[in-house]
Amino acid sequence: MTSADLLEAWCGHLAQGRRRSPHTVRAYSAAAARLLARTGAGSWAEVAGMDGAALRAQLAARRAEGLSNASAARELSALKGFIAFARAQTGAADAAPPRLRGPRIRKGLPRPVTPDEVVGLAEEVAGLAREDWIGARDRAVLLLLYGAGLRIAEALSLTGADHPLGERLTVTGKGGKQRVTPILPIVRAAVAEYVQRCPWPLDPAGPLFRGAKGGALGQGLVQKAVARARVTLGLPATATPHALRHSFATHLLGAGVDLRSLQELLGHASLGSTQIYTRVDAATLLDTYRTAHPRA
Repeated sequence: MTSADLLEAWCGHLAQGRRRSPHTVRAYSAAAARLLARTGAGSWAEVAGMDGAALRAQLAARRAEGLSNASAARELSALKGFIAFARAQTGAADAAPPRLRGPRIRKGLPRPVTPDEVVGLAEEVAGLAREDWIGARDRAVLLLLYGAGLRIAEALSLTGADHPLGERLTVTGKGGKQRVTPILPIVRAAVAEYVQRCPWPLDPAGPLFRGAKGGALGQGLVQKAVARARVTLGLPATATPHALRHSFATHLLGAGVDLRSLQELLGHASLGSTQIYTRVDAATLLDTYRTAHPRA
């Protein structure tokens, strides 16, 4: 068995067994490939025999290349999973990975974009597009992110079969987990306008949002369009497509939506992932207090 065989099995496990996203599969495969290249391991037994010291050595080598704390933590998670998978392949009685604590990461608060800024951003992106139908497409995508709290990958995975959008949309998120999210009339109208203007025929099995040449729209194109528009509008670099999802969550929480309902709307596997928005809302409240209080 070669290292290529190990990586192929590892990727298959991640994609089919764990239903990880293509991005995660690529990142975890690359981490495993670096480990195999540095250690020369070429069998499951060799990988399964790696301990905490081997992981520390690998991370030290990567940190010497300038790896950040957040990237090092992701790399460690990938390698632990790879070793655990190797141990399972060898039939080890204990398939748990080596116990090694990753670097401490300071979690920053996502910065929400105001509702007016969302609308302004969507309109500016549409206005800067080189063709009217592309502008309508990008506007529809951004309104979906904010109006329904979708991840950009979730919005771009919609197919022609999802159109016309109704009052509710079934979305498949991370790990293949499905959820139902309400769709606002303004979002339905924006998507309908895009479909009407799109020069490519709507195929139930094909992507709903298409690129200029008719293929599936890529995330990078949406991100670049937003980057151009936020410069024109004077918005901070944190005003990204993903920030619109954060804004959706923050504004709903501020309006009184409970955490459990918000967890379902966002498709979070654990409530802990949703609780960060209570900190966001508290931060906004504190800023308002400091601005408004006469003694602040």
